[in-house]
Amino acid sequence: MIRRIIVLLAVTAVVLGGTAGAVAAQPDLNDQDKKFLVQLHRVDLTEIQAGNLAQQRSTDRSITDLGKTLVDNHTKLDESVRQVAQKAGVPLPDDPNANQREQLAELSKLTGQVFDNVWLAAMITGHRQTLDRLDQELSEGSSPEVKKLAEDARPVVREHLNLLRKARGGTMSPSPSGTMSPAPSPSGTMSPSPGGTMSPGPEGSVSPAPSPGGTGG
Repeated sequence: MIRRIIVLLAVTAVVLGGTAGAVAAQPDLNDQDKKFLVQLHRVDLTEIQAGNLAQQRSTDRSITDLGKTLVDNHTKLDESVRQVAQKAGVPLPDDPNANQREQLAELSKLTGQVFDNVWLAAMITGHRQTLDRLDQELSEGSSPEVKKLAEDARPVVREHLNLLRKARGGTMSPSPSGTMSPAPSPSGTMSPSPGGTMSPGPEGSVSPAPSPGGTGG
């Protein structure tokens, strides 16, 4: 009887030890880490769709090339996000949120120079906001793996921002408030209007707004 109890205790110790090891292997995520994984995933999904739109709707080679770059880089970034989220047990959405989907649909209605101006303004603001989120994760996150995602993504997003600014060139003009708005075309058909500019929402979506602050939720 005593021997049987000893064997049972030994088996129990092995089982508990294995469970403890499995728990310890999980990344130590705080709320910021979990929120960031979802946000970055949605940014990736939105940027991929926006990049595809650029390749479909623009006739400017620099814009279509940028669109391909966004698709390629954010697809690669999102693979890492998915791996870390799966390991950490954090569920990720299948699509951008409702506001992002709506605003991507609005972008899809534009073509030519109008599309280029609005797309560039939206992407520049969106990448600035993404950099802010990456910095927030680096300062407030607790998981080394999630913070590594932010660290690895930062130079990629920064390079995108530099390329977007370069592509913008002289196609944008500052509005009186200091924000960027589409410059008038030679035909006079394009002019800034309070509700006509596009800006990314909190998760990199694009939404009609008078300033780059964004309205998406």
